[in-house]
Amino acid sequence: MSVSRLGPSALRAPSGRAAVAPFQAMDVMVEAAALEAEGRDIVRMEVGQPGGAAPEAARRALGAMLEEPLGYTVALGLPALRAAIAALYQERHGLDLDPARVIVTTGSSAGFQLAFLALFEAGDRLAMADPGYPSYRNIARALGLEPVRLEAGWPERFQPSPALLEAAARAGPIHGLLAASPANPTGSMLDRAALGALIEATEALGAAFISDEIYHGLHYETPAPCALEHSDEAFIINSFSKYFAMTGWRIGWMIAPERFIRPIERLAQNLFICPPHASQTAALAALSPAAGRELDARRAGYARNRAHLLGMLPAAGLARIAPADGAFYLYAELPEALGDSGVWCRRLLREAGVAATPGLDFDPIRGARFVRFSFAGAFERVREGAERVESFLTKRS
Repeated sequence: MSVSRLGPSALRAPSGRAAVAPFQAMDVMVEAAALEAEGRDIVRMEVGQPGGAAPEAARRALGAMLEEPLGYTVALGLPALRAAIAALYQERHGLDLDPARVIVTTGSSAGFQLAFLALFEAGDRLAMADPGYPSYRNIARALGLEPVRLEAGWPERFQPSPALLEAAARAGPIHGLLAASPANPTGSMLDRAALGALIEATEALGAAFISDEIYHGLHYETPAPCALEHSDEAFIINSFSKYFAMTGWRIGWMIAPERFIRPIERLAQNLFICPPHASQTAALAALSPAAGRELDARRAGYARNRAHLLGMLPAAGLARIAPADGAFYLYAELPEALGDSGVWCRRLLREAGVAATPGLDFDPIRGARFVRFSFAGAFERVREGAERVESFLTKRS
């Protein structure tokens, strides 16, 4: 029997679902690493990567566990961890949260996937603010949803608003709204009144409200309110990556209304089996009081970095910076004379040795005018980066 050999033109091509935009921050990270491999000293301000290690309690918990079997857990996560996360909401927000509504996930990315799959049908329209975290729209597209761009700007403090949402609804049905506070890339936050008004407007449309609260705990004046303070129907996505400094551990959580728990459990069983057992054990220890004191001290370090950059960058020529209420980013508008932010960031990296992220990652329409700096590193490196940016801008003025 002869076997036919298909030519390249007859082979299947990648699906349309795979045609998502690259994550430029990661591309900058790759180029920065290549320059470091050549011996260059690069100040890394391109990714949201906490500069320090996970809390000592988390590291010790993992070390103690290495002599024990690491196996599957239940799909929704270790009961003790779910209970500890529920207790966090009592401590931070005064909420009496049933641990059964807490779902431990393989990072926040799995949380978004599970929430989108549980809430929406293919073709549904999900509104989100631009600028915003690019994976929102890319995960949505990969799952067959239509991202709906809300062009948030300076008047809205780069946050979605009821007016923007209602304008989008006039153009077509809105099935959900995803809001982030504090937000990536801007660090801007919704206050209690603004968050409540946005949830009310969303629910008036019969749409789901998904609240990205990954940067909760990283605030510099008033703590961010939780969407659950306004509605039990909200979906909450959070993570141990940012405040808890556990990016590589890939552990997060979601809070959902009770009627969604079993459907989400079925999805999680099939898509992920369970979150990593080792990371769950470490995360439980990261919720201890001792870890909290360590993490709050680290936030004070971020505050110092933020204050230094807010003092230097405007004086150097980057005067328009989004409200940096929380997280660990500054989102700056480039003066028109500096040109496209993608080109500017490549020059900044190659000529000044500073890695920053062009705004097109976060806003494909207006992002060519913006650049994001992460100040999650050590103060000495953030200060060095600011001095290099100032020198680079001065030479080109």
